[in-house]
Amino acid sequence: MDGRPVLVCTENEDATADLVIAELNRRRVPVLRFDPGRDFPARVVLVACSEAGGWGGQLSVGQHKADLSAVRALYHRRPSPYPTGSSEQAARFAAQENRRGLGGVLGALPRCLYLSHPQAIAQAEYKPAQLDAATRAGLMAPATLITNGPLEAQAFCAEQRAIYKPLHAAAYEIEGEPAGIWAAPVEAGEIDGAVSHSAHLFQAQVPKVADVRAVVVGEQVFSARITAPPGVVDWRSAYRSLTYEPVICPDETRGALVRFLAAFGLNFGAFDFAVTADDAWWFLECNPNGQWAWLEDAAGLPITHAIADLLENGASRHE
Repeated sequence: MDGRPVLVCTENEDATADLVIAELNRRRVPVLRFDPGRDFPARVVLVACSEAGGWGGQLSVGQHKADLSAVRALYHRRPSPYPTGSSEQAARFAAQENRRGLGGVLGALPRCLYLSHPQAIAQAEYKPAQLDAATRAGLMAPATLITNGPLEAQAFCAEQRAIYKPLHAAAYEIEGEPAGIWAAPVEAGEIDGAVSHSAHLFQAQVPKVADVRAVVVGEQVFSARITAPPGVVDWRSAYRSLTYEPVICPDETRGALVRFLAAFGLNFGAFDFAVTADDAWWFLECNPNGQWAWLEDAAGLPITHAIADLLENGASRHE
């Protein structure tokens, strides 16, 4: 049996990671799970040594240990951020040292597959970079304006049916209650000087009849058609009313998705498309670390096995 471990970096409660870990356990692949932002340095001990062939040494989580030079793969799911909010200078300094020390070593492991590398994920989260990469890869993307100019925003929305959507899906609250900021139609008359307070993304509204989420693992593509009630622009706002069915990704689009991931050095991506009546797929965005577990169950897509295969094999096409 291959004793090289897979490291899983994620928060303590992550049902999606649990599925993958259970499959790796079934295959008898050693797994070491921890949350760098919360577990280090209280539960995790790092002893990393620079060697001719790359970083070596040991990572210990409780009684479990991993040889850093023998890690076959690192699954960067959804770890907690390294805390930096303390008002104490020493605590802030320590948090940054932890991020650059532990985080730096985890991002520089020799002969390790990353799903995906944290720095690649961070780069790919920027929507302007996504849209540029999508068109370069051969995907169709709606006309897009990013601006803090009210007049420019008004002119764009006057020319076509348009939507507004946030540039980052950050946590948001309304009167103390968690809320989502969904993509929504916007007309020129609704735009005022408040646009000048931050960057805004406006986009031509695609006359869609359905949506598709395409989950790419390595070079495998798993796609599901998502049908929402009439009038729903952002399907995430109507989870309880959606229907799903597996669909085949067109060959041309499949190739473009692989090229998109290669441009960022990613091994995973959750892509969202708007599909028109003539079955044209319009790229909307890619979440380089997006959720997929609910879709696997709803549409019968074997994503857990594909991710476990990639982690078990440990051979990256981006080496």
